[in-house]
Amino acid sequence: QAQLAESGGGLVQAGDSLRLSCAASGRTFRSYVMGWFRQAPGKERDFVAAISLSGSNIDYADSVKGRFTISRDNAKNTVYLQMNSLKPEDTAVYYCAASVQSWYTDNYKDSRTYVYWGQGTQVTVSS
Repeated sequence: QAQLAESGGGLVQAGDSLRLSCAASGRTFRSYVMGWFRQAPGKERDFVAAISLSGSNIDYADSVKGRFTISRDNAKNTVYLQMNSLKPEDTAVYYCAASVQSWYTDNYKDSRTYVYWGQGTQVTVSS
């Protein structure tokens, strides 16, 4: 079982950057596909980015490609989301999540794939 804790959210202006971190407990972090999702008020939880066990496979939502970068440090049990050129439409609660399914099932964009979730961190981008 894993416990996830996000940090790094905040209030920024459009064009600014933020780096979110997600620290995982336990010794099996390197066995999880990790994902970032976000949920704006009144909207569904949407896929943002995912990274495979070793970090060799990465995917992003079209809306964040070229602006966001996901990475992981298995030695530190941490996954990161570097967010650059932030826009007001990026405003949401951001969640990290862990999946035990193989990357190659191609389900990493589906939130139902993930079994462990953090509590979320608020990101607010003002115009």
